[in-house]
Amino acid sequence: MHFINPKTDFAFKRIFGGEQSKEILLSFLNSLLYQDGFVLEDLEILNPYLAPKIRGIKDTYLDVKARSVSGETVIIEMQVLNVEGFEKRILYNAAKAYSTQLATGEDYRLLNPVIALTLTDFILFEDLEPLISRFVLKEKDYLLDYPLHDIELVFVELPKFDKSLSDLVHLWEKWIYFIKHARQLESIPEAMEQESALKKAFEIANEANLSKEELEDLEKREIFIHDQRNAIKRALRVGIEQGIEQGIEQGIEQGIEQERQTLLISNIRLFQKLLKQNVNSKKELEGMPLDELQQLASQLEQKLSRDHSS
Repeated sequence: MHFINPKTDFAFKRIFGGEQSKEILLSFLNSLLYQDGFVLEDLEILNPYLAPKIRGIKDTYLDVKARSVSGETVIIEMQVLNVEGFEKRILYNAAKAYSTQLATGEDYRLLNPVIALTLTDFILFEDLEPLISRFVLKEKDYLLDYPLHDIELVFVELPKFDKSLSDLVHLWEKWIYFIKHARQLESIPEAMEQESALKKAFEIANEANLSKEELEDLEKREIFIHDQRNAIKRALRVGIEQGIEQGIEQGIEQGIEQERQTLLISNIRLFQKLLKQNVNSKKELEGMPLDELQQLASQLEQKLSRDHSS
């Protein structure tokens, strides 16, 4: 048995955004957003997954979007590549989902909360240890909550999750393990088979249930992601190599400049002694710009030459 990779946009949308995915999505959201609580009793999946007419185009697969019976909207996105402007796009999508609830002239009190849940296959917040982080509006200096939590950004950073299959206890841990490792599994783990929603997710993710066109499309997406990752790695490697080369050049230049400064300071102090002038301290001369040191050394040398000729 082989499973499609839930971390690709195609597979993620198919598993969590299909017409038959309500039980799966409810379990997934309740476990991640409410730590295995059952706050969301029912929801409507908006723009449910349909097999793409134009394969290989990311825009064909919209983010999974759902609305709960209480009115709140949840946007779920799986992000594999850390692309430029990613953080702004998350904020934009959440703000757009919030603002477009109202038609012109409608009462602001009709606005319902929006939660943007984003799973990343890379570390987004280096300074944050938790696997799951939540952001809401707060007062800048005193960190007081804004009266309404109508826009909430929730991030799940998959690389921070390192539990093995035998260590899984909570349902939310099992869901993250599913997202991260389903591609490497050859059967449904016993601990997950007992969870109805998880078992159903595995069944949808079974490659045997995909058409030939969908399998081809999935392969294209995985090749695209692989190529993009290699391109990013190459760009980083080239950047590092160029940085090292530039650093060496700058180091040589700085070394030459430092040597010139040391020589000029020594000459200035020697010239001042020969001219029986007050000798500047080494520390005082080191604080002078290089061009001023050159000018002072030249003046002293000329004066010493005139005194010697006379």
